[in-house]
Parts: sequence; C-alpha cells; structure tokens
Amino acid sequence: MNKYESVIIVNPNVDEEGIKALEKKFTDIINNDGKLEKIDNLGKRKLAYEVKKNNEGIYLVLTFEANADLIEELQRNYRITDEVIKFIVIRIEE
Repeated sequence: MNKYESVIIVNPNVDEEGIKALEKKFTDIINNDGKLEKIDNLGKRKLAYEVKKNNEGIYLVLTFEANADLIEELQRNYRITDEVIKFIVIRIEE
C-alpha cells in the first residue's frame, strides 16, 4: 500500500454538521480498503481564483494508506458529491 494525501475544498456554505458528514463518508470509503491516518480541517480560506462561483472554501486534508483501486473510487465519490468544489490526491514518497 502507498501513502497518499488528499486535499478537498468544500463549498463554504456547508455547515459544521455537513462537514462532519463528509468526513465520515470519506473516512468510511478509505477504511473499507485502506487505513486513514488523520483528517485536518484547515477551516475556511480565500481561494486564489473563483471555483464554481465561490471565492472561499473549507479545506480538508486527509492522510491515508491505500491501493490504487481505492484512489479511483475515492475520486469518483469526490466528483459526485455536490459539496466538494475541488480536490487533489497526491502520493507521498516515503
């Protein structure tokens, strides 16, 4: 298994309960076939440019270990989740 870091930018209009629900959803997906190390909520930050008509976003950083198959499934879920406005998944070199 490789180590990955995923940065997700969530719509700034999502409330605290919505953020917790997203964290649980992505945690469950990762823990099905991988191992979540930590989730950091960096809070609301200004974006460098407008994304989906938003100038701000809530940043979540997930650090986890997983196989390549899980990354595809995770990215698919990011795409179909309306609250996620931008994301990236990066493999961390050990």
